[in-house]
Amino acid sequence: MATWDWQVFCKDTIDGEVRPRCFGEGGDITYLDWLLSAWGWTLSVALLALVVALVVGSVMGIFRTTPSKALVAIGNAWTELFRNIPLLVQVFLWYHVLPALVPALKNFPSFILVVFALGFFTSARIAEQVRAGIQSLPKGQRYAGLAMGLTLTQTYRYVLLPMAFRIVIPPLTSESMNIIKNSSVAFAVSIAELTMFAMQAQEETSRGIEVYLAVTGLYFISAFVINRIALFIEHRVQVPGMIGGH
Repeated sequence: MATWDWQVFCKDTIDGEVRPRCFGEGGDITYLDWLLSAWGWTLSVALLALVVALVVGSVMGIFRTTPSKALVAIGNAWTELFRNIPLLVQVFLWYHVLPALVPALKNFPSFILVVFALGFFTSARIAEQVRAGIQSLPKGQRYAGLAMGLTLTQTYRYVLLPMAFRIVIPPLTSESMNIIKNSSVAFAVSIAELTMFAMQAQEETSRGIEVYLAVTGLYFISAFVINRIALFIEHRVQVPGMIGGH
């Protein structure tokens, strides 16, 4: 039967000595310090990528529902491109290929490149959800907005999008949770997030059970908190008369 040694997180990463309070002092770093730092990197990558995904995905989703054939083509091309290339491949393209084609990207830290890769990958999925949300609305709402003298842009802003976003909150919740899990690809370009911590700490300490259980727990907590926040928002903005509304 395997023995558990949770004190591994209190050990100094250099000399392996156990620190009384599990946190390093005077520049020393324990495995707990490292774990919390890795969690911070995971959340930073995921949350920034989510912002990119929401902004770009919303724009592309709107493009796909406009009367303009050119905008529809742009939105469709974006969605098909980024959702049909594996995420890890996109990370490597951003890290190895694009800086060679666009020299300015060489000045960007790998952290930012991963944020864009993950954000654009997720934006394709959000674009599909926004498109579906807008097209699920009765066409009369668009015509009513235009008949009232609103421009097409104003119709989207004041009539269509407020309703569509309420409809797509549940799938957006799933994407928000997925982006936490997908942020693990950042280890491939040496971002010190949770997955990289787990791999290196397990190799150094030979305590794979404790290390991977701790990392799994932090991934679960992160996704669970996002799920609870999204459910709270969903209940607050439910549309009366719609499924799940009051």
